[in-house]
Amino acid sequence: MGRALSNKNVMTATFEVADFDGEFKASFGRPELRGTWIIYGGSGCGKTTFVLQVCKYLTRFRKVAYNSLEQGLSLSLQRAWERVEMHEVGSRIILLDKESLSDLKLRLKKKHSPDVVVIDSVQYWFGLRLTDVIRLKEDFPNKLFIFISQENGGQPDGIVAKKIRYDCDIKIRVEGYKAFFTTRYEVSEKGEGGADYIIWQDGADNYWADILTSK
Repeated sequence: MGRALSNKNVMTATFEVADFDGEFKASFGRPELRGTWIIYGGSGCGKTTFVLQVCKYLTRFRKVAYNSLEQGLSLSLQRAWERVEMHEVGSRIILLDKESLSDLKLRLKKKHSPDVVVIDSVQYWFGLRLTDVIRLKEDFPNKLFIFISQENGGQPDGIVAKKIRYDCDIKIRVEGYKAFFTTRYEVSEKGEGGADYIIWQDGADNYWADILTSK
């Protein structure tokens, strides 16, 4: 049986949030760095660059592990790594080369393990079930898991990915070098959270200008 909380308990509870700034604050607000987020989009839309930009920024607050399930350590990933100048954050980020769910759990049980784990992409954890994701959150309640997903018809591809999206606190869809946010955190009237994030200005300008022209 779960623990019952009084009205006062609910109203006086405090939560640790990340003190984001600049464009990240405008888009993400000041979120908790635990639970689950999802980032999804089609191929060639700027998704990998955006994910790595987010990873780099999060190293200001936590140690990050990027589990490259789809590409592993590859030339294309190395070039994306270089593009965001990831060398600037040193040992605050590590790359996991196609690490399985069971091996990841063993890693996260160790002292000084990463606080933020990016899974790219969820479709490459073959046989993954929603119950596996729920258990992962329950086993490591103070860690943040960011699931990356391929897209089909404007939604994450596959039943499990769609269910993960429903469960996530922050949902981000990438298209045309822009990231669009849906969040369970209330969007502040001070401009903290909810703003579109520009991944690559020239690419976004050209893509969306073509969309407007074609209408």
